[in-house]
Amino acid sequence: MTEMKTGKVFLVGAGPGDPRLLTLRGKEVLTAADLVLYDGLANPLLLRLADCPCERTARTQVGGGRIVLQQEINERLIREAHSGKNVVRLKGGDPYIFGRGSEEAAALEAAGVPFEVIPGITAATAAGEYAGFSFTHRDIASAVAFVTGHEDPSREAPRLDYRALASFPGTLVFYMGLGRVQDICTQLICEGKPGTTSAAVVCQASLPQQRVVISTLAELPAAVAASDLRPPSLIVVGECVDLRHACSWFEQGPLFGQTIGITRPDHQSDDIAAKIVTLSGQPVIMPMIEIRAIHETQAATADEVVARLENYQWLVFTSVNGVAAFFDRLWQTGRDVRQIGHLQVAAVGSSTAAALENRGLRADIVPDSFRAEALAESLSPHVKDQRVLWARASRGRDVLSRTLADAGATVDEVIVYRNDDVEPFDAQVVDLVRSGSLDWVGLSSPSIARQFAKLLSTHQISPQSLSTKIATISPVTSGAVTEAGLVVAVEATTYTWDGIIDAIAGSTTAR
Repeated sequence: MTEMKTGKVFLVGAGPGDPRLLTLRGKEVLTAADLVLYDGLANPLLLRLADCPCERTARTQVGGGRIVLQQEINERLIREAHSGKNVVRLKGGDPYIFGRGSEEAAALEAAGVPFEVIPGITAATAAGEYAGFSFTHRDIASAVAFVTGHEDPSREAPRLDYRALASFPGTLVFYMGLGRVQDICTQLICEGKPGTTSAAVVCQASLPQQRVVISTLAELPAAVAASDLRPPSLIVVGECVDLRHACSWFEQGPLFGQTIGITRPDHQSDDIAAKIVTLSGQPVIMPMIEIRAIHETQAATADEVVARLENYQWLVFTSVNGVAAFFDRLWQTGRDVRQIGHLQVAAVGSSTAAALENRGLRADIVPDSFRAEALAESLSPHVKDQRVLWARASRGRDVLSRTLADAGATVDEVIVYRNDDVEPFDAQVVDLVRSGSLDWVGLSSPSIARQFAKLLSTHQISPQSLSTKIATISPVTSGAVTEAGLVVAVEATTYTWDGIIDAIAGSTTAR
């Protein structure tokens, strides 16, 4: 019997929160992992890189979740590696800077499990630079000290020497100190640190929820108490705090502080999520529809159509999904792109045209306005007495086929993919909408608009109580929103998801 090979454990620093700050090596091991055990401070968007089970390990109470003790985490890492799995232990910030990664490494070494430590950008570095502080500005400080604000409670005597910290010739940065800000400030002042020293608390560093409170050492506890701050947080003490107004950049992003729901199919959400993050916003991936393969009878019909493409003069696509599904069907029937060499091709918009270009094809017609009415208007002068094949979804409006038929064309519609509603609705998404924590939601089709309205109805969230603002992709989608009794806040001028995000960013109500 062949002995099972032990897997490997990767202790990966997830960075401070902004998903773009993950290292390239961290991305490599996430994409190849068999299992991911992640801390609550790791951005959930990073989990989309992994094609394997991902489990949260919470060492403090989170909602109704179970607390997982550090010893239990250590044992789980060892057990999974011994079963042959490559395991990523994804930890907020850096694994070793107040992250207990060294304890996990020691346990793995003792058990003979191979491991690798992949450093991450630690929270202090991000908190300073995203808030606009330079901890070691050459005119202000030649040293910086990272200090725990929460020592091991089992230790008989504290290790921190507040007299030495009070006289430290540089910037002090306290991790995990929000709950002890009064005690920390008091001890520093008692040991000689002037109460007038500049100080700040940075919460949710590098995320759109980032909050920065600036005061003096003496007045910081009162300022924090009045600001309703939430962890994770860092306390910064030193003159570098005075540089914030000249160096703050992250909060200038047009979507800073905004949480935006992406309702398009899950597999098409990553690019838009990345754009939102780049603009300092927080994406929430909440697909309202999903793209699925067609049923067996529909597939048989599609295959029959594909077998007689020589009968058509025009091939029309109204979505990126239609392009992908049609060419998949072509390939699966033993054919390839050569079968459409005689056809002229039309695409509803730039994204669909780009999908065709990826297949080595240039669309002959792409209307200036990316909607079915404009496509039909552009095509109508060219299709009289022509046979047109429209590769489409299982549902949608029929304006294209009706208009082209009126123009003298013979139009055949072939269903190449299913467009199904996502149900049941994700409980976390429902909670975000109900609590008012979702600032915006983008709706990119009438079916998605109706599905969002159904979410509200199903969970008894009245339109009058809805604080989430709605951004739509086009007048047609706006009409569906209005029919559902909801209000459109902004409408894209370019009928794409990029257009939706641009409309939100340009809105005077975005903040």
